[in-house]
Amino acid sequence: MLASCKNEMKTGFIDNSKLINDYQKKKDIESDFDKKTTAFNKKVDSIRTLFQQEAALIQSTDPNVAKKASQEKMQMLGQQFQVYQQQWQSEEQQLAKEGQTKIDTLIKEVRTFVKDYGKKNGYSFILGSNEAGSVLYGEEGKDLTNVILEELNKAYKKD
Repeated sequence: MLASCKNEMKTGFIDNSKLINDYQKKKDIESDFDKKTTAFNKKVDSIRTLFQQEAALIQSTDPNVAKKASQEKMQMLGQQFQVYQQQWQSEEQQLAKEGQTKIDTLIKEVRTFVKDYGKKNGYSFILGSNEAGSVLYGEEGKDLTNVILEELNKAYKKD
């Protein structure tokens, strides 16, 4: 009986979503991404407004856009706007890619942290619970989410 107690594996589990979503570094990444997105949208809106004002000016001087010069100006304006739209799409894709790369890196960091925490504290297994139901039940005392989250946030503040 004593031998079986010594061989008992130490296990725990974490709530993957809570751990990631409550991690301060993720919140900081999201905040930074939101600021960049807001700045990008303001830039796009201001340029779009300038194009609309220019088009309105052309139309106000020639309401029917009948004059050849006015038609050419409108056509050039439309072409310039298309160039800007392509640039915006490219910038938007780059911004999204950058954000996803940061989140992917963060998830890898968290996994490494949990692995190191488990080794350092003598765990044989630390399971992750998620929406798919990998841990359907766990004793409350085996839930390491808050403990690891606290350690993770402490380590992040030191960076």
